[in-house]
Amino acid sequence: MKVLIVSIGLLFLVLGFQYPGITQQEDKGIMKKTKVVKTSDKNTMNTIPEETQRTSWKNYKKPDDAMLKKKLTPLQFEVTQHEGTEPAFHNEYNENKRSGIYVDIVSGEPLFSSIDKYNSGTGWPSFIKPIEPDNIITRQDKKLLSMRTEVRSKRGDSHLGHVFPDGPQPTGLRYCMNSAALRFIPKEDLEKEGYGEYKILFEKN
Repeated sequence: MKVLIVSIGLLFLVLGFQYPGITQQEDKGIMKKTKVVKTSDKNTMNTIPEETQRTSWKNYKKPDDAMLKKKLTPLQFEVTQHEGTEPAFHNEYNENKRSGIYVDIVSGEPLFSSIDKYNSGTGWPSFIKPIEPDNIITRQDKKLLSMRTEVRSKRGDSHLGHVFPDGPQPTGLRYCMNSAALRFIPKEDLEKEGYGEYKILFEKN
């Protein structure tokens, strides 16, 4: 009888090593859905909770210039970090008519929607209002002879453009932005890009 018990014990021990799932219990209430992403080390892989991926812009911390230069094109860096201005009419989003949202090229903060975009005739993408006012900060710009109001992103501290009081109603404002400071996300890609909450904007229109 003792021999039989010992044999059964050894059998479970062997199976436990070969199939760890037999001896390990998963806490279904704690485990989170993850997605695998590559790190800078090609020989390693990290699993990052999908929830973290979706809200990464909310936790954004601005890196140093060296890191930003690796991420951005020279024009994007000049515009966002040195308050540069891209050429009028010769930029990516001036004539973009697709439905979607525009986010900060640096931090990913949601800024504007195609619903609020209009043709201002100035040569730069223009909007009557931001979709997330809390992601926008303004300050007085005295670089030119006339006083202007600069628009920057809150978390990325990116220079985006300027806002003027000559826009259409109902706001009467014209947020004149640099395409180089923005990244456009089509409405069909909002979910996979982590901006699914904004799909409702386009379900109403």
